[in-house]
Amino acid sequence: MSANRAAVCTVNLTKTYGTTLTPVHALRGVSLRIERGERVALLGKSGSGKSTLLNLVGGLDVPTAGSIEVGGRELAKLTSSGLARHRLATVGMIFQSFNLILSRTALQNVELPMVFSGRPPRERSAAARQSLEAVGLGHRLDHRPSELSGGEHQRVAIARALVNDPQVLLADEPTGNLDSATAGEIMDLLNSYIRARGTTLILVTHDEELASRATDRVVRLKDGQVI
Repeated sequence: MSANRAAVCTVNLTKTYGTTLTPVHALRGVSLRIERGERVALLGKSGSGKSTLLNLVGGLDVPTAGSIEVGGRELAKLTSSGLARHRLATVGMIFQSFNLILSRTALQNVELPMVFSGRPPRERSAAARQSLEAVGLGHRLDHRPSELSGGEHQRVAIARALVNDPQVLLADEPTGNLDSATAGEIMDLLNSYIRARGTTLILVTHDEELASRATDRVVRLKDGQVI
């Protein structure tokens, strides 16, 4: 199967921070292939390169060397506006810290990606409502983050990540701030969506049990390399 059929394909991917005198090698020649619809966990200790790899797939950072294709597109060849479109339409991102805007309602938070992509207001509102209903928050549309529980915060963040129907969902420790029961509900919710849509999942976690239970394959990283 050719590389452009994969959801994500990296070849000798390298990321170095700092100066030539004091370099920090976050990734050291990572070659990885993730098929469309596959659920993959990136497992490793802090500093292993998991989040760096996720940021490169998301177009939040650019590699120092090597190549990375997402949906058959070489990200290094995209302009800044092309990377912005990639972040809006190709990938959805869920973070441990939720990153909700406190002054906005759940509905307004979920609408934000569509504001940046230029969708009309009425269409944005309808899509955001549908996305929140899909995560069980149809009754909390007008509530602000201060009025929501931690699990509800993450559900809003999931609805926001999924509202543009991304090809690849990137989840960086999405249950790290949640109790075990709520974390299980969140992962069940994600997997239900992924199975229904054929979305690819890349999950960053420290949790061995979560990685083996919620994904098809575990990729272990240590010191910026796949082991």
